[in-house]
Amino acid sequence: MVAQSFSHVRHWVFDLDNTLYPPEARLFDQIERRMTAWVMQELQVDQPEADRLRRHYWQLYGTTLAGLMAEHGIDPHGYMHEVHDIDFTVLTPDSGLAARIRDLPGRRIVYTNGSAPYAEKVLAARGLAGVFDAIYGVEHADFRPKPERAAFETVFGRDGIVPETGAMFEDDPRNLAAPHDMGMRTVHVAPTPAPAPHIHHHTNDLSGFLARLLP
Repeated sequence: MVAQSFSHVRHWVFDLDNTLYPPEARLFDQIERRMTAWVMQELQVDQPEADRLRRHYWQLYGTTLAGLMAEHGIDPHGYMHEVHDIDFTVLTPDSGLAARIRDLPGRRIVYTNGSAPYAEKVLAARGLAGVFDAIYGVEHADFRPKPERAAFETVFGRDGIVPETGAMFEDDPRNLAAPHDMGMRTVHVAPTPAPAPHIHHHTNDLSGFLARLLP
C-alpha cells in the first residue's frame, strides 16, 4: 500500500508552482513574460535574446534568477518583486486539498524557488493560507535555487527537517534528486510521469494522492 511507505513521514515539504495549484492555471506564463520584459530592460537585449537567456539560465543554473546573479550580478530583491507582480485571480480555492494537507501528521511546509511573499499570495488565492507551519522562498536558501543540494540543506536546516522522516512533493523532476539522496520519499506531481530512480511516486492529482495516505 502507498500509505505504508509514508507511515514514517513527519515532515511534509511541498513545492508551490504547478504543485499546489494545477498547471492549467498557467500562472507561470505570466511570470515568464515578466521575466522576459525584465531581462530586455536590464540587459538591453531584444525579446528573442531575452527569452533565450531566460531558458538557458533556467536549464544551467536551476532558475533564471540564479543565472542572472551569477553572470550579471543583479540584485535579486527588485527582480523578485517585479516578476511576481501578477494576477492571482486565475487561481481558485481548493478546500479539499486544504483539508488533506491539514490532516497530515507532523510538520507541513512550502519550499519554493519563488519568494515567500509571492508564495503567501498564491496560498491565499488557493484557500491554503494558514494550512502550513512555515513558508520558505529562495531567499531563505541564500538565493541558491533548487535543485542544488546546498539549497535544500539550508532550508531543511532552518526548519529542523529530518530528511529520513520527510517527503517532498514537486512538479520538476530535477528538484527531487537531492531530497531522494538525502533520504526523503519523493512524489512527482505532474500530468505526465517522468520515470527516474530518484522518484518514488507520481501523481496527477495531489489531493487524491494525499487522501490515500490518510486514515
